[in-house]
Order: sequence, then structure tokens, then C-alpha cells
Amino acid sequence: MNEKYSFCIEMKVRDYECDIQGVVNNANYQHYLEHARHEFLESIGGSFSQLHNQGIDPMVSKITLEYKRPLRGGDKFVVGVNMLRKGAKLVFLQDIYNLDGDALAVKGEVDVVCLKDGRLTRGEVFDEMFKEYFTKNNE
Repeated sequence: MNEKYSFCIEMKVRDYECDIQGVVNNANYQHYLEHARHEFLESIGGSFSQLHNQGIDPMVSKITLEYKRPLRGGDKFVVGVNMLRKGAKLVFLQDIYNLDGDALAVKGEVDVVCLKDGRLTRGEVFDEMFKEYFTKNNE
């Protein structure tokens, strides 16, 4: 599974992330995806605080999640990250797999736009930073 992603990170469900039904509350999946994107950026030498200090602020503009199977307290899972560019947007294609049986739990697509000094840009700084990670489906 890991070989089909540019970046993967393993995590574990914490009990407080679950609702009364014993499954991960839907909002927590967005936290998992966000954490994976932050770790991906750090793995290639980047940092959101460094970018912000340069006036560069990537911001989520749209998230689409497809819930396939719930995660439960104590489950170990992995988040896989791929990305592509669509016009001015960076699109992160992220999947969450339960490591117990390698079952797909969530498919996510996260659109990110980039502000430079408060103004919308194409996020050219990311073209160089992520050039080897963009999928072949770029425009």
C-alpha cells in the first residue's frame, strides 16, 4: 500500500476521538488528514511557520471526504498522501487505511490555495518544493 503514495504516516485512534457509538467522530478524520499534510511538508524540509514568516499562507478551500469504514478506539491506521496541481490549487489526495486488514476507511480530497501577503497567488513556491511529488495527472 505505501508504495502508491508520496508520503505515509502511521497513527493510532485515541479514545477521546470516538463518539458514543464507539467510532471516530467524523470531524477527527480532517485532523488526521491535516496532520499528515503537515508531517509531509516537514519531511521535505518545509514548515508552515517558516512559510507564514515569509508571508506565504496555504489555506484549505474545499474538503471532500468519503467514509468507507469506521475507525474505532485503539485502531492503528495509516494516512497516505499524493498531490497534484489544478490551476492555482494544490490538491491533496489522501486515504486512510485501518492497518487491521488494510481496509480503506476514508478517501479524501483536499483543495489548498495559497495567499502571499494576504493576496491569492498560484503558490509558485510549492511548484519547486513539491515538483517530484506531483502526480502525472497535472494540468
